Amino acid sequence: MNNKIIIVTAPSGSGKTTLVKNLLSVREDLEFSISATTRKPRMGETNGKDYYFISVDQFQNHIEKGEFVEWEMVYNGKYYGTLQEELQRIWHSKKTPLIDIDVKGAMTIKSRFPEQSLTIFIKAPSLEEIRKRLIARSSETPESLSERLSKAEEEMGFSNQFDEVVLNDNLEKAMEGFEKIVSDFLD
Repeated sequence: MNNKIIIVTAPSGSGKTTLVKNLLSVREDLEFSISATTRKPRMGETNGKDYYFISVDQFQNHIEKGEFVEWEMVYNGKYYGTLQEELQRIWHSKKTPLIDIDVKGAMTIKSRFPEQSLTIFIKAPSLEEIRKRLIARSSETPESLSERLSKAEEEMGFSNQFDEVVLNDNLEKAMEGFEKIVSDFLD
């Protein structure tokens, strides 16, 4: 099986979404793998484009049927997961899935597809910079900000377990490095 997978992870506020969107705009052979989640959509997010927004019951039904490649309760009461059928859909279209996922999910997929996967960790320059970026989003409550910062600190400790690390302290340099890593893996 030659189907490859690009797995990208980063703590919230590291700039991962910006880097992923840029990469998808310059590489036609990649397609964003849409994760399923039980959280509510944020402003501007679309079901079936950004995520598959489903109920907890629907999510648990997929778990029971073994239909996830990986899944996790990432934040209290909020499930996220990658459906096997999503990877198949992208491979069927002769493209490579680009999966934007948390650290644990990335490790799970890498363990299931060790030869096919490239894991990339996007690293912010500091926890303080992550805090500033999250506050600038204006989408966090004090509780969710605290939860995301705690999780970010934990996740930053796992960066050495990834195939590649991209430091996002200069957006242009980070985009160039990210594109080169992916090109070296796919081309």
